[in-house]
Amino acid sequence: MEVVVFDLVSYDRHVDDLVRDGELPWPLPRRHFDPDVAVRTYAEHLDAWAELDRLGYDGVGFNEHHTSPYGLMNSPNLLAAAAAQRTRNLRLHIYANLLPLHDPLRLAEELAMLDCLSGGRIVAGFARGIPREHTVYGVPMAESRARFEEAWEVIHRLWTEEVASYHGRFWSYDNVALWPRPVQRPHPPIWVPVTSSKETIEWAARNNVAITPGMGHPGLRDDMLRYYAARLADAGHKLTPDHIHLQVNAYVADDKAQAVREAGPYLLYFNRTLFSHGNETEHAAQRRTGYVTDDSLDYVRPENLPAARRAKADYRDQTMADIERDAENWAWGAADEVRERILDQARRTGAGRVLINLNRGAMPQEQFLRQIRRFAEEVLPGLHAHIPAIPPSLT
Repeated sequence: MEVVVFDLVSYDRHVDDLVRDGELPWPLPRRHFDPDVAVRTYAEHLDAWAELDRLGYDGVGFNEHHTSPYGLMNSPNLLAAAAAQRTRNLRLHIYANLLPLHDPLRLAEELAMLDCLSGGRIVAGFARGIPREHTVYGVPMAESRARFEEAWEVIHRLWTEEVASYHGRFWSYDNVALWPRPVQRPHPPIWVPVTSSKETIEWAARNNVAITPGMGHPGLRDDMLRYYAARLADAGHKLTPDHIHLQVNAYVADDKAQAVREAGPYLLYFNRTLFSHGNETEHAAQRRTGYVTDDSLDYVRPENLPAARRAKADYRDQTMADIERDAENWAWGAADEVRERILDQARRTGAGRVLINLNRGAMPQEQFLRQIRRFAEEVLPGLHAHIPAIPPSLT
């Protein structure tokens, strides 16, 4: 099984002192931004990624977000270009470029360039983006899915056709022959994150695209995977381990209590202060804007609907007591427990790749590097030795 470290590249100074009435202000004005902190943030994360490469991890994952200390990843492609020059073997998982917001020709070109710059190490993730990004870019949320699907069609044609033309609702091009082309043929591997919407699952299945079915409620994840497997079969495809990227929050310590003490405050900061900054995460509110449809959760079993609806209070009102309780079921603690909990989830889902979150909430660089090294020494070999297989429940 491949192991990828997912890195949010959060602004390297906690800003919870700015919270007012339970909310971090949005927009967050310029006076709160310290360029020295941003310089340090990028330098430290690039150093960490070089360490991942040296220690034998398979990849690093990062994504695109805007106008928030949640993550300084406005352009994941710029980060990938920098990482390509600091690493030699690490796969660069872009999770993901936000298709509704950008010119698809430009994205096709940049990703082709990155695949050449990295010697064929790009994994190209595509996503719609969260509602905050649509607000910032002035893209109507009701157009989000149509823009996403049209942009993918443009990129796919540019990557696979000798000379491509396209005339659509949002973009039109005539007689474009892309230079350079991706190293990987016909194009880099494609993946898409799925929070819960059935339309995203259906799009991925039609196009035989790998998914990351979230890292939250196991029952909800099972519902996603069952629905995905059925839709893949409808489209003439078969579910394989390469289709599933499993996301796991992990932390290696001497025991569970130490893991909670060390990692808990940073996860709590992420959930309470950063997670929904300037963004509407609740499913009902997203329905009202047209970002999701009324029936986008109709495949989810009733007992798993609360997890899919993502109540803001579940994050904003979280306490350390909640973290301590929930950590009993997480891959936090001694190395043997961390390894076995990850492997248990891998066996349950059939995932061929696991995305490990080792640093949520902008923990200090020294702590992040210690975790990278300890995980590499005590857990990584056991995960690499695992041979993925789709469980009978999904076949």
